[in-house]
Amino acid sequence: MLTSRQNSPAAARGFSLLEMVVAIAILGLVLGALYRLAGGATRTVAVDEKMVYGVELARSLLANYAVVPLQGLQEEGETAGGFRWQVIATPLSFADEVPLLEGQLQDMRVLVTWADGDRQRQFALDSVVAGMEPEE
Repeated sequence: MLTSRQNSPAAARGFSLLEMVVAIAILGLVLGALYRLAGGATRTVAVDEKMVYGVELARSLLANYAVVPLQGLQEEGETAGGFRWQVIATPLSFADEVPLLEGQLQDMRVLVTWADGDRQRQFALDSVVAGMEPEE
């Protein structure tokens, strides 16, 4: 005859209420942490997407202004997505023994800025480009 509660068939059938509450509490903590991680990853992807657009905009502006006037250049604009850009080219100066005319090489700076929530972000690209007299 079974006299011990541990040997009874009822004791071998499942979890107690306390064990279920602890398991659900642990599950809630894990799901909460996963939810925060997924939300952070989504925000990071959005920030990265805007950064990539800003970089590609700067690269395309640099390619578009590969040749500038000898006296330099300063232009700015804004895209439909709210990205503001500025292109500044200034003639490089050389010593007298360098066989280049003033303005044949230009120091180029492309600056792209955009709003990312309450933060202002920017990307700058510096290069040297050719300066030429405009053809008529």
